[in-house]
Amino acid sequence: MTTGTELKKEFWDKLEDSPFVMLGLTGVDESHTQPMTAQFDEEIPNRIYFYSNRQNRLIRGMTSTHAAVLNFAAKGHDLFACIHGRLTVDDDRSVIDRFWKPTVAAWYEDGKDDPDLALLRFDCGNAEIWRAGSGDFLHWMTASIFRGSAEKAAADDVARVHF
Repeated sequence: MTTGTELKKEFWDKLEDSPFVMLGLTGVDESHTQPMTAQFDEEIPNRIYFYSNRQNRLIRGMTSTHAAVLNFAAKGHDLFACIHGRLTVDDDRSVIDRFWKPTVAAWYEDGKDDPDLALLRFDCGNAEIWRAGSGDFLHWMTASIFRGSAEKAAADDVARVHF
């Protein structure tokens, strides 16, 4: 049986491998999500940052802090996550400096001093994380013989967690 702690660690590992997520505001614009590139490290636990511009629909639609949802699919489609949290514009220069790199700089004509630059902070809250390896269907069917149902077997690979 997989624990929530194991799936949270696996989430961070998979996010490091492929830092692309879908991010949206709860209750705004039909909770439309958009692709964003995550910036994070273990020294700032349970927070994910995103560089953006001030015209972005997320910034235009949010209050000072806003309920948000982050959806993630690992590169190999073997792990999925839906994380609820709070999204805030947080133009902390030390965090901007920490994650700044040439691929980010390419988007901002005036670099870190670009007036259009915004840093979004997502504080992770409640989440559901699913493990779904390519052989899981066969695993769940086999386990169902011994446990009574595929649903019960599949439940071992799902965790509701709080970050």
